[in-house]
Amino acid sequence: MKYYLKNLFFFLGILFSSCEKADDYTMDARANFEALWTIMDKHYCFFGYKDVNWDEVYQKYSPQVTDTMDRYQLFDLLGNMLAELKDGHTNLVSPFNVARYWSWYEDYPANFNREIQKNYLGTRYSIAGGMKYVQLPETKIGYIYYGSFSNSVGEKNLDEVLFAFRKCKGLIIDVRDNGGGSLTNSDRIASRFLKKKMVAGYILHKKGPAHDAFSEPYPIELEPSNRLRWMRPVVVLTNRHSYSATNDFVNKMKLLDQVTIMGDRTGGGSGLPFNSELPNGWTVRFSASPMLDADKQHTESGIDPDIKLDMRMEDMEKGKDTIIEEAIRYIVSKTEKN
Repeated sequence: MKYYLKNLFFFLGILFSSCEKADDYTMDARANFEALWTIMDKHYCFFGYKDVNWDEVYQKYSPQVTDTMDRYQLFDLLGNMLAELKDGHTNLVSPFNVARYWSWYEDYPANFNREIQKNYLGTRYSIAGGMKYVQLPETKIGYIYYGSFSNSVGEKNLDEVLFAFRKCKGLIIDVRDNGGGSLTNSDRIASRFLKKKMVAGYILHKKGPAHDAFSEPYPIELEPSNRLRWMRPVVVLTNRHSYSATNDFVNKMKLLDQVTIMGDRTGGGSGLPFNSELPNGWTVRFSASPMLDADKQHTESGIDPDIKLDMRMEDMEKGKDTIIEEAIRYIVSKTEKN
């Protein structure tokens, strides 16, 4: 982890010193179009992986820029250009709107229903940091719902959650509809399930403006926590809206022997996002540094579960969550002899 952070901080210095930061303010449409296209051309990290011809994108949108367009028309045009990247980490932020690409999950089954989830959480669940947790009725299975990696979970929180489940035989960690947040929380939670230090993945840094100018992969190491840990069966529940830091968490947990990933393919989002500024003061966020799995493969398009499962309408009509129910059955089958 120390090696990873050292190289990450070095990369951050290079990135922020080389980003196209506007020196002169202007609302000129052409100047802002050219600035955005150039920032992405130099720093975006997935052109090759996504097979995007950025020069062709320029030829498509450049003729649409006119001297008479207002700021709303310019914003829509620039947002449409960025959408060509099909990247949920790429946004244009203005005082009046945020351009975003959400089709990475909108075109997929939801595989999560908060109203049905209440049938499992109840109303007397406990809360530790950003985690809601409860022992599922009539089982020896603990259930954790973590809705955002932006909600901090401290070491003491994790101690209390795992202690509360000390008599349980298995654990369900539900990260469906978790759109991401802090990688620190991902590492902190995942470290509670490790037996030994491991290489959880790799990170590459842009070395120059060429689309294929990347460093050698740097290993991302994760060490087991020196506090309370869990080595019994775990099922992690995912859906397509499990994104960014959640994708990272699933990537780490998938490497562990006692962990099974169940549900739908995650949404991806493995590029570390960074910001730059246009001449008119608008901000663009974009994927600048790809993170790979332990086999040095991209996870930008998502991670497949070990057990693919969709919520069934007949279960939902009965107030049941197909994926939670199957996770319960799976853990029982793994632990019924113990």
